[in-house]
Amino acid sequence: PFCPSVCSYCSFSSGPLDRWKEKVDAYVDALCKELEFIAERSKNKKLNTIYIGGGTPTTLTAEQLERLMSWIDEKFSREYLLEYTVEAGRPDSITEEKLKVIKNHDITRISINPQSMQQKTLDVIGRKHTVEEIKEAYALARKTGFDNINMDIIAGLPGEDISDMEDTLAQIAQMHPDSLTVHSLAIKRAARMEREDLNRDAKETHEILSGMIERAAKAAKEMDLFPYYLYRQKNIAGNFENVGYAKVDKAGIYNILIMEEKQSIIAAGAGASTKIVLKDPIPMPGSKKKKMTRLIRQENVKAVDAYIDRIDEMIERKGEWLWH
Repeated sequence: PFCPSVCSYCSFSSGPLDRWKEKVDAYVDALCKELEFIAERSKNKKLNTIYIGGGTPTTLTAEQLERLMSWIDEKFSREYLLEYTVEAGRPDSITEEKLKVIKNHDITRISINPQSMQQKTLDVIGRKHTVEEIKEAYALARKTGFDNINMDIIAGLPGEDISDMEDTLAQIAQMHPDSLTVHSLAIKRAARMEREDLNRDAKETHEILSGMIERAAKAAKEMDLFPYYLYRQKNIAGNFENVGYAKVDKAGIYNILIMEEKQSIIAAGAGASTKIVLKDPIPMPGSKKKKMTRLIRQENVKAVDAYIDRIDEMIERKGEWLWH
């Protein structure tokens, strides 16, 4: 749940690292405790994917990353593991030492997410890094041996037009990522940008986004990246979608599984959302009518300090359903 700085469009339960620096070790303690419980209760299940996301997981120090990943290695079997992803999204959080820690634990896929390759945009949305740092972080990841790197971009960021998207795509094409996720800007109430005037009417927004998404689809095809998953969010600009493109053998398995909702996804950490897929439908909890469900959701508290203080409660919430 930590980031170098919080982007203005972001509504995730993340906060700037400087604010929480004294709590990070205690947070990792709590996270490891929850993971140990999950491992014990799930030992008879087959683990297909691991996804460490955020926020920005690589805001942890190399020592903290080593501790977390060693704990996962110790507690979970890799017998059925198909994919292991770590988001290294922010270039200002990436170092050679951290990349080596991640590589040494046989992580198969990472994300380095520029969102835009326009410096003016990075400055406006609150990213405290340069375009050149994105390129340097990507090159360092390749040098370290990663052969499955995803990049995210966002269409519709403030001040950008179609030519800005074309330039962003051209710069990304030069880096040759293995997958590219194209998001349409979605502003939610928790985001700082929600209160700002983007100075675009609905028609103009739709035209710009439509052009950006068309360019992205064309550029992805030219990079030999093919669409493999799609999803929508609330408040998405222009009523568009988010689309994932990937090389034939580099599609994000976790992304597919979370959309299909055909198997359980057990989540740990502040703000984490668990989805339990039951074998047999049951009456919906709290419903007086005879509605049935096969999907149970369990939410962890979002605030870092509350998660640390209430970790036993977070574990107890999961306990009942992890028997299924």
